Amino acid sequence: MTTFKRNILITGGAGFIGSHVVRLFVNKYPEYRIINLDKLTYAGNLANLKDIENQPNYVFIKADICDYEKMQELMELYHVDGIIHLAAESHVDRSIKDPFTFARTNVMGTLSLLQAAKVYWEGLPEKYEGKRFYHISTDEVYGALEMTHPEGIEPPFTTTASSSEHHLAYGKDFFYEDTKYNPHSPYSASKASSDHFVRAFHDTYGMPTIVTNCSNNYGPYQFPEKLIPLFINNIRQRRPLPVYGKGENVRDWLYVEDHARAIDLIFHKGKIAETYNIGGFNEWKNIDLIKVLIKTVDRLLGRPEGADDDLITFVTDRKGHDMRYAIDSSKLKNELGWEPSLQFAEGIEKTVRWYLENGPWLDNVTSGEYLRYYDDMYKNR
Repeated sequence: MTTFKRNILITGGAGFIGSHVVRLFVNKYPEYRIINLDKLTYAGNLANLKDIENQPNYVFIKADICDYEKMQELMELYHVDGIIHLAAESHVDRSIKDPFTFARTNVMGTLSLLQAAKVYWEGLPEKYEGKRFYHISTDEVYGALEMTHPEGIEPPFTTTASSSEHHLAYGKDFFYEDTKYNPHSPYSASKASSDHFVRAFHDTYGMPTIVTNCSNNYGPYQFPEKLIPLFINNIRQRRPLPVYGKGENVRDWLYVEDHARAIDLIFHKGKIAETYNIGGFNEWKNIDLIKVLIKTVDRLLGRPEGADDDLITFVTDRKGHDMRYAIDSSKLKNELGWEPSLQFAEGIEKTVRWYLENGPWLDNVTSGEYLRYYDDMYKNR
């Protein structure tokens, strides 16, 4: 029987960010057993992990984090000593239509996982020594920032990922680790609540916890309901590009593999009970980002420049649409030495190329074929 140095439970590991974290840990740490736990809801796709599913240090478990008894069983069965918690309902539009599902998964699911970890770890001779509960959250818990400079100004920081052609801030304020929580959507309210529960388990029971809040991620394997993969797919198929309001809302963008690197670093070297912001230092108005996507897709498909500009379709803005998110990751950079590795133009180029070169993946996801992957590959294993 193989003995592993560590047994790491990664929740939501079949999702967009989670699959990148699972892949990184499985390949980088063969001495770790990586237990990927995912309920496989609409955005969970095991086909994302075909390349590592047969590795000897990888285990997949289909389960719901809200199932407390199952979480207890898995903690004991696999001797879990570290948890990286990514499982969450994460689409704001869906939360507006169905807030109950978000409260159940994001709040009660996190509480279930925390309690199962607490009971198991406190029952061990060493208690919490060598244990870690790392909770990944969102910058949306902070609320929204004013767009005091809609024309864009020079930001107070720069990194290797800062664009030489587009590096602007649309206001003087940013989200910091000590920014007061002020969530506006049911999604961000549910994540804020889960963050508070994680911190409470440290303050009350002494559980070794860490929380990170990240900005918008982009890159391969993202479910195409989010802006970038949705629009890449629509451009390639000449479908309308629905833009909320005037398209002036601002978001910070982070390449998903850079986020996975940050998670790895923080899990191993982050300080217990600390919060770290993870962002791309990379603000874009939605409409400007969409124009970059159109230009890039058209170029790679051999279409004339501007051929698909007519696909832009302005639609009624969604309820409570926050105007600007901008995250300051200086703490992570200064304390642990992390910064994004790619300029935005490089990240977008890689992302667009991946989706165009993986048309069958996109087609399977949008058709629902991927939902059958679990049964085909795992039912009799």
